[in-house]
Amino acid sequence: MSELVKKCAERLARLRWQRPMIHHITNAVVQNFTANVTLCLGAAPVMAPARAEVEEMVAAAGALLLNIGTLDEELVDSMIQAGKRANALGIPVVLDPVGAGATRLRTGACRAIMDAVRLSVLRGNAGEVLALAGAGGRVRGVDSMESGRLDENRLRAMARDFGFTVAVTGEVDLVTDGSTLFRIRNGHPMMGRVTGTGCAATTAVAAFLAQDAAQAAEASACALAVFGLAGEVAARHATGPGTFVPHLLDALAGLDEAVVASGARVEAA
Repeated sequence: MSELVKKCAERLARLRWQRPMIHHITNAVVQNFTANVTLCLGAAPVMAPARAEVEEMVAAAGALLLNIGTLDEELVDSMIQAGKRANALGIPVVLDPVGAGATRLRTGACRAIMDAVRLSVLRGNAGEVLALAGAGGRVRGVDSMESGRLDENRLRAMARDFGFTVAVTGEVDLVTDGSTLFRIRNGHPMMGRVTGTGCAATTAVAAFLAQDAAQAAEASACALAVFGLAGEVAARHATGPGTFVPHLLDALAGLDEAVVASGARVEAA
């Protein structure tokens, strides 16, 4: 077992001991699912998008998660307001740029958030990240149309330009802060056949970041390894997409240090 895998197992145990609250301002499609994912990981979810309360709510959180999956201008304003308060309090902020690059509204909303709020992590697919980097990422709806793995040196350069950790999920997940790069090989194809697993991966990142914000890239890599491993466990028991989701929740709740230590496939480069 590598030292990095050992740290991933320890982070999961610490997350469950600390039980941080994760403030989600997220999309209507995934709220119930990602709330349950948060609980099964060992953290506490709150879904609170109203501008009248976001500053109070985020003050009690260990991390703020912003997800633009179903957005409007008022929601973006709430995200920016919550993000600025989180920045003032030193609370890490994670952005999931769902569908960035597909429409001007989505791309513009993400750029407005990135201009106004200091992010800790951007977690998206290759198309979304390339679009926000001005590198012509192709997105249809909320799905990346980019084939193959993103060039690692290019991704490092993007993270340096952005000034925060970038996590790109795909067949092999890549996470970098511009210096160290992590490859995560956990996961299962079934994860792409149900709604919300990408959003749930961002939830895992936010939960791990809440108890280790100082090492955002490494914590994000561990989060994606743990989430992907749970997907592998769930796929062994599921008979199809309809039974996969409950098995995924069970797998997340049942993960312990020993399972992570034996099954996580994450490496630093």
